[in-house]
Amino acid sequence: MAEVGRRAEVRRQTKETDIRLRLDVDGTGTCGSATGVGFLDHMLSAFCRTALCDLEVQCRGDLVVEPHHSVEDVGLCLGQALRQALGDRAGVRRYGAALVPMDDALAQVALDLSGRPYLAWGPQLPLQTLGTFQTDLAEEFWRAVTAQAAWTLHVDLLRWRNAHHALEAIWKAAGLALRSAAARDARIVGTLSTKGVLA
Repeated sequence: MAEVGRRAEVRRQTKETDIRLRLDVDGTGTCGSATGVGFLDHMLSAFCRTALCDLEVQCRGDLVVEPHHSVEDVGLCLGQALRQALGDRAGVRRYGAALVPMDDALAQVALDLSGRPYLAWGPQLPLQTLGTFQTDLAEEFWRAVTAQAAWTLHVDLLRWRNAHHALEAIWKAAGLALRSAAARDARIVGTLSTKGVLA
């Protein structure tokens, strides 16, 4: 039975972006994403489908400059929504990991809902543009998510030949890792921490 109540709404307005985001951690994997950056929309759909969370995001950004601000700020908003929706993380498994193949690519993601933001980014992709999305924006996106979600995230790319496949495998692996980490376990009383708190 799906959990209820793990939802959040975020609004961010700056001179660079105007973002509205709604998240339901316990959804069915639907994504309505209109960021103005087609490849990012595609990645968010892949993430939501594997995480089984529902996401609606609209972003108006300064795309006349480049997609950087939109990609980073959507990441900040998603991270903030995840932190709000998961609350004190009582009763959740806390840890999640996934190994995802995408044709020639194989990505590995490990996640800890630790309350401490830390990103270990392993992939070394050459600078390439996918639509209007440059490959170096992937790290910027996940660094922004990590900073606001306050979790520990390790991302590795074990092998790849196609950059699209590589990044999609990473987003899908992150979704699966989140789905596992955010899952509730009736045996866990409070938080899964010897300190008694995740922070």
